[in-house]
Amino acid sequence: MSANFDRNELVVTALWEAKPGEEAAVAEILRTFLPQAQQEAWVKQFDIHRSSSKPGQFLFYEVFRSEAGFTDHQQTEHFKTL
Repeated sequence: MSANFDRNELVVTALWEAKPGEEAAVAEILRTFLPQAQQEAWVKQFDIHRSSSKPGQFLFYEVFRSEAGFTDHQQTEHFKTL
């Protein structure tokens, strides 16, 4: 399977590992954060996956229409507060 990416797009992957005992709190934060991030105009794709074997690990897969879009994403209220 191949994906078609625009040359200006920025793909970001990140791994968030919750501290022991904080897994549920992180999952709740991400349940609130995800739909807000997916609504951003510069977001083409935004997914968060939780590991089934290590429930404290959350993998982010994000595709932004441009690097400037990623920068703007980091300035949103939900990014800063959640």
